[in-house]
Amino acid sequence: MKSLHKFLSVTLLAGACTATALAQAYKNPALSAEERAEDLLNRLTLAEKASLMENASPAITRLDIPPFNWWNEALHGVGRNGTATVFPITMGMASSFDDALLYEVFTAVSDEARAKNNLARKENRCKIYEGLSFWTPNINIFRDPRWGRGQETYGEDPYLTGRMGLAVVRGLQGPSGHRYQKLYACAKHFAVHSGPEWNRHSFNLEDLPPRDLWETYLPAFKVLVQEGDVKEVMCAYQRLDGEPCCGNTRLLQQILRNEWNFQGIVTSDCGAVDDFWKPNRHGFSPDKHSAISKAVLSGTDVECGHTYKSLPEAVKEGKITEEQINTSLKRLLKGRFELGDFDDDNHVEWRQIGPEVIACQAHHDLALKMAHESIVLLQNKNGILPLKSDMNIAVMGPNAADSTMLWGNYNGFPKHTTTMLEGIRQVVPQATYVRGCGLYDQVEEDAVQRVKDADVIIFVGGISPKLEGEEMKVNLKGFKGGDRTDIELPEVQRTLLAQLHKAGKKVIFVNCSGSAIGLEPETIHTEAIVQAWYGGECAGEALADILFGKVNPSGKLPITFYKNISQLPDYEDYRMQGRTYRYFKGTPLFDFGYGLSYTDFSLGKPRYQHEEINVRLKNTGKRAGAEVIQVYLRRHGDTDGPIKTLRAFKRVTLAAHSSQTVRIPLKRDSFEWWDTATNTMRVLPGTYDVMVGTSSRAEDLQTITVTIP
Repeated sequence: MKSLHKFLSVTLLAGACTATALAQAYKNPALSAEERAEDLLNRLTLAEKASLMENASPAITRLDIPPFNWWNEALHGVGRNGTATVFPITMGMASSFDDALLYEVFTAVSDEARAKNNLARKENRCKIYEGLSFWTPNINIFRDPRWGRGQETYGEDPYLTGRMGLAVVRGLQGPSGHRYQKLYACAKHFAVHSGPEWNRHSFNLEDLPPRDLWETYLPAFKVLVQEGDVKEVMCAYQRLDGEPCCGNTRLLQQILRNEWNFQGIVTSDCGAVDDFWKPNRHGFSPDKHSAISKAVLSGTDVECGHTYKSLPEAVKEGKITEEQINTSLKRLLKGRFELGDFDDDNHVEWRQIGPEVIACQAHHDLALKMAHESIVLLQNKNGILPLKSDMNIAVMGPNAADSTMLWGNYNGFPKHTTTMLEGIRQVVPQATYVRGCGLYDQVEEDAVQRVKDADVIIFVGGISPKLEGEEMKVNLKGFKGGDRTDIELPEVQRTLLAQLHKAGKKVIFVNCSGSAIGLEPETIHTEAIVQAWYGGECAGEALADILFGKVNPSGKLPITFYKNISQLPDYEDYRMQGRTYRYFKGTPLFDFGYGLSYTDFSLGKPRYQHEEINVRLKNTGKRAGAEVIQVYLRRHGDTDGPIKTLRAFKRVTLAAHSSQTVRIPLKRDSFEWWDTATNTMRVLPGTYDVMVGTSSRAEDLQTITVTIP
């Protein structure tokens, strides 16, 4: 009898344990994220489901669900969450043509991001900018220099954007082979968005040629989805062919999910779903419930905003079903399980990253290295650069002593920022500083007289993130709502530079901007032009290293610098004809892929065999330097296609008087081209010009002919 009681007790206990495990399957780390998401989904009320589909997802204490926020930023360092390493803006990092270094940068960024989240978790907190979902990279094509958000992109070329975007995603999401994702990255803004900022909540982009869509605007997204396994995609504000992008079935279902097999999460841009129905916006949906139903049914899983909380009412009205809501929510829950959001610290390896990595010395050094590689030398008359430290040097310009300008936008806050003036004075402590003028006003009348004894003037000008950026309230001459209406250097700076030139002064013009500036007069009025972008926390040190020859400049332009606005089509015209180096038939001021060095390189005759370009590169100068070998294609007989389009590149460092055979893969799929017969992108047999060189300029390229069977 005693044995029977013991048997019954053990049996009941085992049954109770099994029942407990089954009852809490979503808490079991041994199960897959898919299984756990399915289990948790079935335990939630409709109201709870709706709350979890907004970016600020609340805690649900009855199920031990912690708070979670899908909105975080890491454009060029962890953004908007206190101290962090601030790297150069993405446009600057694109100038490096160094995706390997960019991967290192975003591995560092993801370390800092995890460390900050770990600190927040210890206080059971996950507010905005504290979560594990980062809405970057911005891989929109920078088709027009007037777009203020162009500084957030990786330039005007689809291939370069795809390569750099892949490095960002892989650095953020962490290496494969781990049980949990390090972070979630997000490719944005899907699709076609690249300004204007002032009308994005109502703009309808229609009649875009299919070729432009598939050949220019979509390739980087496709690469990040299919090669990078990016976990999130953000839909854009505007309409495409009448449908808002966050309610666009063709974009989100047919292309993204069906054709590209995207399995991840789609998030709306902030307030984009409200744009469907609110007055003076898209006028697409008759009311709020119709709008949110359309967004979810089209595939927008999480809303940046507060409107999805009304989904239960939309269900009652028959506009959407709970089962259809479940499809989106399951993706969100699966994502949180993949990030380890529900699991203990001892299960999630990324929880071991401590606060000591935040803004650490190693990351600072990485920011300096990237700042070095981001700077582009555009003009150097008579080899005036590099400068000698024993010169009588004056520093001028509205950006010389401005630290916050160097942070760009969507930025973090560095422990210390080395301004351009500070960096120069680290080399030349006695350098004179005369501001001379503001960005667009505040002329100092005696500025020229005060620098009359200087051998060389370093003028640090350009514009500022205070003037260009996302949907800004700026209405100065030449600026509108974050964008620009003109691309010229502000008149007050142009006038002062002309006065310095007239006075016989030798001027090194350092341009700080997030995009191209029309600098045609400055090529006459200055001896050298250095494009320094918004260079991050180490910008001043990096600039000084280059100006005084400690570091040899190696950056290349990821965009075209036009002479003036007359070379550009209408800003609101999204067609690519006449835009970017790929379709622009005029002569720009500075070409895509262009950048000077303090040494000289020569390139041998390229050969193509076994799906590889072989070319001999020689450093014929007197100092070590890095060169970026660029490979462009043009298809014979394609009169409507690009003049040339980048399909490969490789950064090579050579000692003085040394040479190397450079091998660059150019596989068959590199010859993917627009097929007018099928209106698709595919590897298209035929004859191609393969152009190999050091920029997109015709004089910098050597051409061979290749036939693809």
